[in-house]
Amino acid sequence: MDDHTTDHEVPPPLTGEPTGWLPREGRWEHDTLRRATVHGVRLYNASEYHEAHDCFEDEWYNYGRGSAESRFAHGMVQVAAGAYKHYDFGDDDGMRSLFRTALDYVAGLPDDFYGVDLADVRTTLSTALDDPATLDGWRIELDGDTPAADRWDRAYADALD
Repeated sequence: MDDHTTDHEVPPPLTGEPTGWLPREGRWEHDTLRRATVHGVRLYNASEYHEAHDCFEDEWYNYGRGSAESRFAHGMVQVAAGAYKHYDFGDDDGMRSLFRTALDYVAGLPDDFYGVDLADVRTTLSTALDDPATLDGWRIELDGDTPAADRWDRAYADALD
């Protein structure tokens, strides 16, 4: 683990032992990735796609090219950007391009990476390539729930600027 991705204040998963959680140590392998993931997922689920994108993008830069953490964060950047293209600009061709790239990045990663249900993310993105309406009402699952943003998530994203 790298010291720059350590934050002992990041809480454990709400349920289970997702990839990235180190139960014997009682902490995340990369605490800051989990923190960014929680905020990014909540913001995505509140339809705040640009802010979700920023959460994942800021964390993506902490990891070397090709690492699982980098691929995950980059893939989630593309998920948020694709939804942003679809909902804010009506650009489904742009959405498809971003979702294809996202699928490439998250391919082969564990289905429960840092608490995100990546199996559902992959299925939804693949279906949305043919039917963008699949995104309507879809929320990203984190620790078995689909949490929405609160003021702390927005404050986190605002502090990234």
